[in-house]
Amino acid sequence: MKYGFWLPIFGGWLRNVEDEQMPTTFDYAKKVVQSAEKWGYDTTLIAELNLNDIKGMEADSLEAWSTAAGLAAVTEKIEIMTAIRPAFHNPAVTAKMAANIDRISNGRFTLNVVSAWWAEEARQYGGEFTEHDERYDRTDEFLQVVKGMWTEEVFSFKGTYYDVQNARLAPKPVQRPNPILYAGGESPRGKKSIVDACDAYVMHGGTVEEIAAKIEDMKNLRQLAGKSPLQSFGMAAYVVCRDTEEEVAAEYARIVDMKDSSGYVGYDDFVSKSQLEQQVKLEDYSVSNRGLRPNLIGTPEQIAERILAYEQAGLDLLLLQFSPQLEEMERFSKQVMPLVEEKRQALQTLTN
Repeated sequence: MKYGFWLPIFGGWLRNVEDEQMPTTFDYAKKVVQSAEKWGYDTTLIAELNLNDIKGMEADSLEAWSTAAGLAAVTEKIEIMTAIRPAFHNPAVTAKMAANIDRISNGRFTLNVVSAWWAEEARQYGGEFTEHDERYDRTDEFLQVVKGMWTEEVFSFKGTYYDVQNARLAPKPVQRPNPILYAGGESPRGKKSIVDACDAYVMHGGTVEEIAAKIEDMKNLRQLAGKSPLQSFGMAAYVVCRDTEEEVAAEYARIVDMKDSSGYVGYDDFVSKSQLEQQVKLEDYSVSNRGLRPNLIGTPEQIAERILAYEQAGLDLLLLQFSPQLEEMERFSKQVMPLVEEKRQALQTLTN
C-alpha cells in the first residue's frame, strides 16, 4: 500500500468545523509536504478549485498548479499529483506547464484528470461547463492533445474543441512516455474515458465491497478494450485515529455535527451534476470526497486491519485526509503504518 494525502489548500476538510488550525498558506503546505516525506508518505494530491468547496466560496484557497511548481522545487521524493480540469485550460499550454513541473521535480509530477462538476465556479471563472457527457468528450480531446505534445516532435490535432497545428514542445517530460494520468469517474461515459486514455483509477471513499467491485469492473473494461492493466487503484479516505473507542466516538460526533455552513454551497451541484454510483448523504458530505465511507475510524489496530482488507481487495493507494493535518499525519505514520506492515508480514508467514 502506498500512502498519499490531500494537500490542505482549503484550510481543512470538515464542513462543520470552522477553524481546523490548517492555514491556507504556501508556508503551511510546504511544511506539511516536507514533513510527509520524512514520515514515509508517497504522494500528495493537490485539488484544483478556484473557489473553496469546503469552507465556503468567500474563504481563502490556494491555486493548484503554482503551488505544485513551488512544492516540486522544495521536495525530493514525494509524488506531486495535481488535478487538471480541461474546461479551464488550454491543452497545449497545459502540456508545456506539466512538462516543466515534471522537470523541476525530476519526474515526480503526475496529473489527476477531473471533468468538473461545479457549475457556479465555472460561471465565476469562465470555465466551459456543459452537460455531463459532453464534458467527457472535451476531456478525451484534451488528453489527445496533451499526450501528443508530450510524445511527438511536431504535433497537429483538429477536433470539436481544440485546434493545434504543427506544435512543438521541448523539453519533454522526464517520465516516458508520459507523466502518470490518474482519473476518477463513476458513470459509464466517465469510465470509458479513463479506460481509453488514463493510466490509473482513483475513487471516492467506499466500503471494501464497493471498492472491490469497482476495481474488478475497471479491470474487465480495460481488458475488453485491449489495453494493458491500469497501473494503480487509489481511494480517498478521512482518518480518525485515537487510542480508545471512546475518544474515537467523541471525535466522530464532533466532525459530523451538522451546522448551517457555507461549506455546503456546492452540495447540490455535486450530487446533481455528477453521475454517482452511491447516494451521497449530507453526513457523508460533512467530510470531503466521501471520506467517511471507508471507515478508517478507530484505534490504530482497527484502522490497520481495515487497510489490509482494502489491500486484499486490490487497492494500492490511499489518498488520506486528516484534521489537523500535521499532527494527525504524524500520528498515523507512527501508529498505523508500522502496524499494517507487521500484520502484512504476519499474514504472509501464515500463508507460506
